[in-house]
Amino acid sequence: MILTGDYHTHTPYSHGENTVLENAVAAQKCGLCQVAITDHGFNHLLFGLRRRKLTSLRQEVTDAEQRTGVKVLMGMESNIISVDGRTDMKESDLDKFDIYLAGIHSIVKYPSLGDMYKIMLANYMAYRRGKRASEDIIEATTNAYVNTIKNNPVDIITHINYKCFCDLKVVGEACAKYGTYIEINTKKRHITAEELNTLASVGARFVVDSDAHSASRVGDTAIAEQLVGEAGLDLNLIDNIDGRVPSFRFARYKKGISNG
Repeated sequence: MILTGDYHTHTPYSHGENTVLENAVAAQKCGLCQVAITDHGFNHLLFGLRRRKLTSLRQEVTDAEQRTGVKVLMGMESNIISVDGRTDMKESDLDKFDIYLAGIHSIVKYPSLGDMYKIMLANYMAYRRGKRASEDIIEATTNAYVNTIKNNPVDIITHINYKCFCDLKVVGEACAKYGTYIEINTKKRHITAEELNTLASVGARFVVDSDAHSASRVGDTAIAEQLVGEAGLDLNLIDNIDGRVPSFRFARYKKGISNG
């Protein structure tokens, strides 16, 4: 499995080890034609990207692309912060980015205690106990994912169900309807082979991403190859391998905005 692009990598703008240029050089060495710099969203309390640094980040992205010849996309792994589908990527931020990822994380500022409990705390407590969350929490988490997909031009849902629990069939259907990809994350195993097939069965499409926090992991596919092999997943459902480049929703959305 050879990636065409790796659309989830981190730098010191959040808590990655290597610079934008170093990630781009690593992508070049792997033979990738694209790499995305997607540091953690603004509401992450420990590692969040800061709006005041976006200008310097854009300059580094432009410089890295010019020096390596790899298409470098400036993005963000935004945080899902409410059951009604808000993220910490505001509408006023959209024109500053090229790619839009969203996921559920811990240590995030939420708009209400209810959202914090339903999206993060109750899920995390169930995860720590090694138990599935209650049906009410699963429903709330599912709604958070679906409303995020419905209400925002999100390209990729990252590491779905990592330390949280949703109805994958319902979320997969939303992704298929709105054109949002499900990530197969190779930093951690976040779904089973059976769950991967559940997502595929409702029309979801996939990208394989490294979630690299160091340049040495850019382009890594090991966990994805193991998972896809166990599931027997049709490789044609993965849109960033075998020379394919994904058709991203956010780019289409921005083109529509620019065309008035």
